[in-house]
Order: sequence, then structure tokens, then C-alpha cells
Amino acid sequence: MDQGHQIRLTAGEVTQLWAQYMNDSGSVCMLTYFAEKAEDEDIKPLIEYALKISQTHIEKLTSIFKEEKFAIPYGFKVEEDVNLQAPRLYSDSYALTFVHQMAMIGLTNYAAAVSASVREDISDYYMECLSETMELFKKAKQVLLQKGLMIRAPYIPNLAEIEFVKKQSFVWDIFGNKRPLIAAEISNLFSNLQRNALGAATLTGFAQVAQNKEVTDFFIKGIEIAKKHVRIFSTKLEESNLPSPTTWSSEVTDSTAKTFSDKLMLFFTSGMISLSVGYYGTAVAQSPRVDIGIMYNRLSAEVQLYSEDGANLMIKNGWLEQPPMAPDRDELARKKKK
Repeated sequence: MDQGHQIRLTAGEVTQLWAQYMNDSGSVCMLTYFAEKAEDEDIKPLIEYALKISQTHIEKLTSIFKEEKFAIPYGFKVEEDVNLQAPRLYSDSYALTFVHQMAMIGLTNYAAAVSASVREDISDYYMECLSETMELFKKAKQVLLQKGLMIRAPYIPNLAEIEFVKKQSFVWDIFGNKRPLIAAEISNLFSNLQRNALGAATLTGFAQVAQNKEVTDFFIKGIEIAKKHVRIFSTKLEESNLPSPTTWSSEVTDSTAKTFSDKLMLFFTSGMISLSVGYYGTAVAQSPRVDIGIMYNRLSAEVQLYSEDGANLMIKNGWLEQPPMAPDRDELARKKKK
């Protein structure tokens, strides 16, 4: 282990550690607020459990950065980015779903971090993160089931016998009658619909409490995009006579008091956009039907343009913290000549 600490962190390891610090510092802010407002006796302990995990991550990451003599990211601070005296903005049911989604995203991210880690201590750390996030996911799912809030994907009949595809229309029938959706396409459409519905509710709350008009307008545009994507995914499911999940708009209160900083809300929105692009890319890879791939590529381009608007807003206001990057050798050479 001592030898491991003498090995410099790779770009992949630095990327994961830096991104995790930013994400967990933001999560601490959101979860602290949710814990402060929670009233449900089953949901409040789960939020506090998730909060403790994020706080522990910040402590461990800070220790790693100090040991490596690596600048600790500024990230987000509860005292700067959250108004704990603000009225309730989201219901406890929304907070529970937020924790569940956060755990699912964490499972994906930590698995990627393990595979990107070379140093043994970093690999061990992320395997520990993966283990505790699996426990959080399990607990969140149990509470969702207990509350009757777990939204299941549609059921399809059991496979009775093995069949092989006989027609090119399985893939290429763009304009004619479409074949029924395969299981992977159903799962992706359902999950992406659910995430967009939750995203629309999240941005509805953000738009109500944002202080900057440009930021408010940005969130309103995001709500429109998310709702449009929900309609498109619902239509695809309905074409195969499959149900769509419910929306979360009723889980947002009418509060307009400043609750989170515009900086924090833009950061979370940027994260949601990045996840959407990734999930849409996965859906393209798993969808043999060409029309569905075309649909996802078009929607992905739309959210990427929206992402650019968000990045420009963050840069304009001095809120975009620069991630670790390679040195600009040309710039260093020019400075030397001076």
C-alpha cells in the first residue's frame, strides 16, 4: 500500500475523484435541505443515511487530495448554496425518488471508476463506494415499494419458444407498420421517460426559486424540452399498447422563496443533461429499429444544444469550476520567452 501511494494518479483517476467531489458536495447541499424538511418517518432516515454517505465521501476525497498535494475543488457549501429556512419546495416522495435515482447513477459511476482505477488504494476506495451505494439503492427501493411509489417497467409475455429474425423490416422498416418493441427498447423508453418526468419536476422547482432571470428562463426551456421528450417516449410506448409512468409535477409546492443557489441548480441541471446524453447513447446501441435510433440521436442533439446554453450561463456568472486538464505546452513556452 505504501508503494501504491508513491505512484502518481492517472488522468482517469483524477477525473473520477474530482467529479465525485463536485457531485457529492452538491448532493450534501440538496440532501441537507431534504433532511431538514422531511416529515415522513420512513423517508427521513433514508435521506439522512444518504447524506452521511456523501459527507463521508467528501472527508475521504479531501484526505486523498491533501496527500497528493492536489488542489481541493471548491465545489458547493451548505452555508453558501442552500437556504435551510426556505419553505418546502418538494414533497418527501420526490426526495425519496431523488435518492433512489442518485443511488442508481452512483452504481454506474462507481463501477466505471473502479475500472478506471490503477492504484490499489483508489480501486479499494471505489469498491467501498460501490458497496455502500448498493446498500443505499436497496434501502431506497424497499421504502419505495413500502410506500407504493415504485414505478415498474411494463410487463411483456414470457418467451414461449426461440425464433430468428426473417425480415429486414425488423431493423429498416422506417415508414411502414413498425414491428412491436423488443424488451430492451421498452426498458430504455420507459426509463428515459421516467427520468425526463422527474427532470421536468426538478426544473419546475428550480424555475420557481431561481433569482437570475436568465437562469429562470433557462430552466423554463428545460421543462419544455423534458415534457416534449416525455410525450415522444409515451407515444412510442403507446404504439405497442404499453403504459407510460406517471409524472411528478404534483410533488412540487408553490414556494418561490430562494432555496438553492442558482449556481447549484445549474450544476445539477448540467449533470442531468450529461446523463441524458449517455442514456440516449445506450438506448441507440440497444435499439435495432432504425427509427428509434434516429429519434434518440435527434433528441440527444437537442439536449446538447441546451447544455451549451447552460455552460455559457455558468461561465458568464463565474460559476463553472474548471476540471483538471493537461498543461498547455504552447502557452508555457510563450510565457518562458517573455
